[in-house]
Amino acid sequence: MKTVSDSKRAFYSAYPRPINSIYRRVIEELLVEMHLLSVNADFKPDPIYYLGIVTSFERLMQGYQPEQDKEQIFDALCTSTDSDPETYKAQAGTLMSLAKDKSMDELLAWLDKPTAEEDAGHIIEPIKSIASNENFKYSRPFAIGIYTLLEECDGELVKVQDKRNEILDTIAKNLNLSSEKMKKDLELYRGNLEKIDQLLKVIEDVLEASRKQREKRDKSQSNQVEDSKETEEATAE
Repeated sequence: MKTVSDSKRAFYSAYPRPINSIYRRVIEELLVEMHLLSVNADFKPDPIYYLGIVTSFERLMQGYQPEQDKEQIFDALCTSTDSDPETYKAQAGTLMSLAKDKSMDELLAWLDKPTAEEDAGHIIEPIKSIASNENFKYSRPFAIGIYTLLEECDGELVKVQDKRNEILDTIAKNLNLSSEKMKKDLELYRGNLEKIDQLLKVIEDVLEASRKQREKRDKSQSNQVEDSKETEEATAE
């Protein structure tokens, strides 16, 4: 069976460039999670899981530089765990399109009995089968996918803990999942997002302070040059 070390080697082979240390832990945690699910006999990826992985990556990799490398890093994550990055992106995008413009009540009803036009029908059966699958392998990315759909419907409502927990209880009951696991995983996820936001604010403040210091230094050097010129002119006279 493929090991975590095998997946890590495959990842760093697909993306050999150094990864900024701030984000390396994010990448390695995602990689390990994706690997462990990929080798689990009960695990079958579904559109909600795909959305959770795509969203986790996008949100937790905010501010990564160079920006253009992010797509290559994501592709390496997928290929190193024997999956297709285009499938992740396509199914996540289709699911978000289906949830778009739904009210919270409409979304909850849809998750209970999902339907779609024929062009999106391929993502419906995996969601329909969750509630009846006794061996359904729940995962943290699945919870994040659910949370992403809730945010899309009403971003302010899901910030209210009591309301959010009430909604998660309803979804968990309809899908025969543990609401406590979902709540715990989403609290951890929300905490990680806050840490990333705080980190980006610190980086922004450091860059701003550095810019001001550089401008001050340049101005000081410019003044010194001007003073030197004036001194030379006075001496020449």
